[in-house]
Amino acid sequence: MNRIFLFATGIIMLASCGETTHAPKPRAYPRIDYPEKKYQDYNVDGCPFTFSFPAYAEIKNKDKPCWFDIYMPAFEARIHCSYLPVHNRAEHDDFVKDAFTIANKINARANYMEQAPIHNTHGVGGLSLNWTGPAASPMHFFVTDTTQHFFTAALYFDSKVQPDSLAPIVAFIQKDIDQMISSFTWK
Repeated sequence: MNRIFLFATGIIMLASCGETTHAPKPRAYPRIDYPEKKYQDYNVDGCPFTFSFPAYAEIKNKDKPCWFDIYMPAFEARIHCSYLPVHNRAEHDDFVKDAFTIANKINARANYMEQAPIHNTHGVGGLSLNWTGPAASPMHFFVTDTTQHFFTAALYFDSKVQPDSLAPIVAFIQKDIDQMISSFTWK
């Protein structure tokens, strides 16, 4: 009986040694349905600026005047926006210093940071900061007239940061942020 069992086990083992090859499954990403690129104006009484933002987004107000989030439910993303009035040059310099303090904290985890000056056709200037890698935020920017106004914004996701998975979404939102910056004007 032992011989029959060993013989049967051997036959089964030999039969299972076919020529099948196994390959790893290709990397897949979830399907993303991108909304249509349409824009609406942000023009609120009491806020000394206007700009265009995506029509698929909604404004979520904060406690302070002219502090709000542009929430994009399709991506579980938000652009935190803050306006600060400038009373003197020292205060303006402090706002810029604060922006770089936050940037340096993000840069500690990121792989790379790129800075790009902002100059739109409405005479608005500032700086855009973009990160790659596992950064808390892939993008910040601020615009200012250096004498009266300082506006800053940062893109955040409500999910754990997965740079590879978020890269196509960040690229899509970046075009909306570019539209926001190019249309930004002081009242």
